[in-house]
Amino acid sequence: MRILLAAGAVALTAVAMAQAPVADPMIAAMRDEAARSSKLNLPNLEPPYFVEYVLDEADSFAVSANLGGLVSRRRDVFREPEVHVRVGDYKFDNTNFAGGGFGGSRYDLEAFPVENAYPVLRRYLWLETDSAYKGALEALSRKRAAMRNIQQGEQLNDFAHAEPVRYVKPFGRLAIDEDEWASRVRMLSGIFAKFPEVKNSGVELQSAEGGYYVVNSEGTEVKAVENVTYVRARAQAQAPDGMTVRDAVAFHSLDLAHMASETEMVRGVTAMAENVVALAKAAKGEDYSGPVLFEGMAGAQVFGEVLGKNLAPLRRPAGGRGGSAPAGDLEGRMGARVLPDTFDVVDDPTQKEWRGRPLFGSYEVDREGVIPKPLRMVEKGVLKAFLLTRQPVKGFEGSNGRARLPGAGAANYADISNLFVSSSETVPAADLKKKLIELIQARNKPYGMIVRKMDFPSSAALDEVRSLLQASQGAAHPVSTPLLVYKVFPDGREELVRGLRFRGFTARSLKDILAAGDDQTVFEFLDNEAPFALIGGSSFTAETCVVAPSILIDDLELHPAEEEQPKLPVVPAPDIKR
Repeated sequence: MRILLAAGAVALTAVAMAQAPVADPMIAAMRDEAARSSKLNLPNLEPPYFVEYVLDEADSFAVSANLGGLVSRRRDVFREPEVHVRVGDYKFDNTNFAGGGFGGSRYDLEAFPVENAYPVLRRYLWLETDSAYKGALEALSRKRAAMRNIQQGEQLNDFAHAEPVRYVKPFGRLAIDEDEWASRVRMLSGIFAKFPEVKNSGVELQSAEGGYYVVNSEGTEVKAVENVTYVRARAQAQAPDGMTVRDAVAFHSLDLAHMASETEMVRGVTAMAENVVALAKAAKGEDYSGPVLFEGMAGAQVFGEVLGKNLAPLRRPAGGRGGSAPAGDLEGRMGARVLPDTFDVVDDPTQKEWRGRPLFGSYEVDREGVIPKPLRMVEKGVLKAFLLTRQPVKGFEGSNGRARLPGAGAANYADISNLFVSSSETVPAADLKKKLIELIQARNKPYGMIVRKMDFPSSAALDEVRSLLQASQGAAHPVSTPLLVYKVFPDGREELVRGLRFRGFTARSLKDILAAGDDQTVFEFLDNEAPFALIGGSSFTAETCVVAPSILIDDLELHPAEEEQPKLPVVPAPDIKR
């Protein structure tokens, strides 16, 4: 099948050059190409009913260092386009099909242009739309053929209507003192030279200013600002039995002006290095079943991962193996109790700050051009809402503006923004440990467990991630490993242990929360769709924030990792003299 959406590039360029200058050539090019493509009427071929262009743009600076020396330094301007063409109608189209694949021609367009030359933009969009249209036609044909041989139950629409939105804000250019930040990253990486037990380490800075465009044939035109800066440090060491132990720390901000101070970063990186050294010397944990206290950051991490990751319902594609994807922990639980009746949970991307602190998860329009509103997810322990995109899921048709990450095909993934977790009944955070000790004494247990940090987002190696996924036995959202885990004895003494994992910890476990602290920890992270939000596991991330208390859960299981451990280095590390 050979189809071109125009008579030729020469004619297109001639028409484009004749047009008057426009305020934003990118929006104009997207708007004009969407209007033209959606009105196609080619013999024996269905016209598109929906055409959408999404483009991410950023001016970025990145630098990384190891043990006081720069490893890389780079300044970039990039644009990453997505072209979505839907053929059929809102009820049945070429998407949501496991056997869709990609058909049609691919044109060797190299990188998308970074300058706003209208004729060039139109040419790229024309050819990309042509490829997407061909693929959509072939996918729809395969889907129709496959569905004739599949016994169909309840039929969900393939796409939901949405009101057109016009939201256009100017992008800025990144203003950063590159030398100053390179020097700071170099200095932070040099901290690990003071810890010879640390085997591998590194510090990286990424700062980007830009945003994303969304233009579709329904009339939506969006140019939304999205800026982010982070400094991230990671380190590894080996215990005497060969087990790899690790930790990571990150500092995030939506702009350079609100980044953590150098003093805070030095303190955080030093504490992380000390954690790694302590873990390498710690005893290996043993099987445990009983109450677990998640203090401070760990409490917020649990809500971000165990609850937040299950608030976006999964749409299983028709046909193929994709139809057997595991259900989420909260699927079918709308209106059921998922937390104690003292708990409320609200997702609010419109809130810009909390107690004078800018919130990392704020945004004004999602990647489908839908304006979000505050959403009460859980009320008095009862699940009241899910995070939704324009892809219908069972029981829900329309979007509530939570399309935060690009997904497979023309779909998007929903994600939390600023997730606020609160309880109407709290106890002083310092008393939670006392309550834990009372529980283990009443149950005649030799010790209880405190978790002060989870490995979320995960800094694990790919081999460990695969092992965790295998151990999860196909769970839709397995839980990451705890990093800082302490045995707590009846006399209050604590002992750090390593190498433990949760067994059977799901969103349903949160119903067994016995108490919540009166503290509120702000936990910021860059989420993605990789398992455990693996650092570097995806090229797209969503700025996310959780504000939540410490929690005591009645009964959880922990067990030691059972994989073979790597051997210790044969040759000792060289002395590093500064």
